[in-house]
Amino acid sequence: MRSKYFYGYNIVAAGFAIQAVSIGALFAYGVFFREFQAEFGWSRTTIAGASSLAFFVMGAVGILAGRLNDRIGPKILITVAGASLGIGYLLLSYIQLPWQLYLLYGLLVGIGYSTHDVITLSTIARWFVKRRGMMSGIVKVGTGCGQLFVPLIATALIAAFGWRYACFTIGSAALVALVAVAQVMRRDPQSVGMLPDGGNGESAATAIAAGEGGLSLREACRTRQFWTLCLAEFMVFFCLLTIVVHIVPHARDLGLPPAIAAGVLSTIGGVSMLGRFTMGTVNDRIGGKRALIICFVILLCGLIWLQVSHAAWMLFLFATVYGFAHGGLFTVMSPMVAELFGIGSHGLLFGIVLFSGTLGGALGPLMAGRLFDITGSYRLVFLILTVLAVIGFILITTLRPPGKDARGN
Repeated sequence: MRSKYFYGYNIVAAGFAIQAVSIGALFAYGVFFREFQAEFGWSRTTIAGASSLAFFVMGAVGILAGRLNDRIGPKILITVAGASLGIGYLLLSYIQLPWQLYLLYGLLVGIGYSTHDVITLSTIARWFVKRRGMMSGIVKVGTGCGQLFVPLIATALIAAFGWRYACFTIGSAALVALVAVAQVMRRDPQSVGMLPDGGNGESAATAIAAGEGGLSLREACRTRQFWTLCLAEFMVFFCLLTIVVHIVPHARDLGLPPAIAAGVLSTIGGVSMLGRFTMGTVNDRIGGKRALIICFVILLCGLIWLQVSHAAWMLFLFATVYGFAHGGLFTVMSPMVAELFGIGSHGLLFGIVLFSGTLGGALGPLMAGRLFDITGSYRLVFLILTVLAVIGFILITTLRPPGKDARGN
């Protein structure tokens, strides 16, 4: 007799698509930098400021979304967020003034970004226990696909039809795709009469009970581990999102043509797919702390190399090394939260960790834009990122699991 098909694989596929569309749109924003500068004469601080606002809104709304996901599930939340992202990007094609950029990209698109990680990964944490890291990695490979293809598509659309048409097309496609895929999502396996990992019997029921018995928000906030994780995530996002927003303008400053500069960004996305799947799988074998340490070491190697990169091949080598770390760091954090604190309040706890990160993601690109406007170079920016990566590495090495009593086990 054939075994019943496990609906969790539909959740993985839907999460993959949500990540690809959402983060593809986020990565594509860097391609529009020079277009906004050329048409409007805006400074990089102004343009990066809209990105920083989007990151802040993403994190703040993500806390609420995580809390609601713990209660009502992901379908409605992703539908609303997908509509916000699509409409915001679509209306960017009509902007004329900076406040419109901040309203449409910073606020509406920022709301759209808020669910891509906290909802998809928190939902995966409920559907899978034994293969949580691997399945999180597969979902995050979707992010790499978006990073790889959407900036290239945006660049081609800009070259052929102009940046306004590119914004309209990306927004329309995101609106349709995200709203459609959201209908597949379900909160947990119990909602469709299944158990985690497609299992059955007493072991799966025990896994559910153990996970749902994890720390509450109040209990987690009393642990040093929770705040250490929040600080480390701040460092991660500060570094990674600064690179995402500014690597294309930096490559253009070095004399690379638009398509080659976008190719550096797409290389980061392509290699990050390997990092996401590899580190997600490694996480299941060696635990979150060791996986995060590996990612930070690779990140530091990439940032150090960036200090001396001045030719196209050097930037592509940076993108290869950095891309692996980028993918791994964005994949391992959700399983790490589940590993330390259980999944009873995973959406809320992961949402707060992500918000801490998006504060860094909001400050990093804005700081980079301001320092570039002052100095005319990203040299100081890249040095600051290296120092922050060192601090993040040190923070992760201090992590220790909460005591068994705190976990409720």
